[in-house]
Amino acid sequence: MNETPAPEYVQETPPPRQVSVKLPSAPPRVTYTIMGITILFYLLQMASEFFLNGDYPAYFGMKINEFILHGELWRLLSPVLLHGSLTHIGFNMYALFVIGAGMESRMGHLRFLMLYLVSGFAGNVFSFYFSDANSLGASTAIFGLLAAEGVFLYLNKSLFGNRAQKALTQILMVAGVNLVIGMSPGIDNWGHIGGLLGGLIFSWFGGPRWEVEGIPPLVQLKDRRNMRDAIIGAAVVMGIFSAIALLKFF
Repeated sequence: MNETPAPEYVQETPPPRQVSVKLPSAPPRVTYTIMGITILFYLLQMASEFFLNGDYPAYFGMKINEFILHGELWRLLSPVLLHGSLTHIGFNMYALFVIGAGMESRMGHLRFLMLYLVSGFAGNVFSFYFSDANSLGASTAIFGLLAAEGVFLYLNKSLFGNRAQKALTQILMVAGVNLVIGMSPGIDNWGHIGGLLGGLIFSWFGGPRWEVEGIPPLVQLKDRRNMRDAIIGAAVVMGIFSAIALLKFF
């Protein structure tokens, strides 16, 4: 007697359903404001050269070690508003627009402003400590934005998958190429390195760290970091680089 085998029932797991999550978005008001103020200062520099035969905004604001050592400490931040040529400011403002608009939408207005300022400060302190050459330009702060973008991708790589790895590789290549270019005469590479470190430290402690909340399809991104974390990040950067600046005085 032949027995008919009992049918086997195999339970198949349905493929995971992809759920789209809307990324935080906000108009880059701080980015545009910084660009506007920086361009205004450059127009003042041009007007000063035309009418007064000298770039007085640069003279009173650029990083000049001798004057900093005599107490003009604002020169550790004011150089981010000053530039040496139309090409110089054009390149920096383009980089600020490309990197800054996205970073501001993810960080929020105040936290992004904090990142920009502490990165500029860190870059100018590094230049003050390691280089005696006069310098000016927003690239110290912009390198900090570049580092913050890299930290953001690293901390949130589980959300972006392979795209995070590719984007992070691109950022490392861009930073590396620009640092190599910065070895050319007349470029303050120490400022770039300091800005990178400042942006990296700030973002590591206070940059966005997202997690997905809710039940599909009603899910949203929530930032586990808050303004307290950003203040801690800024305090760490200011503490480290203020100590470096003080070493120069002694």
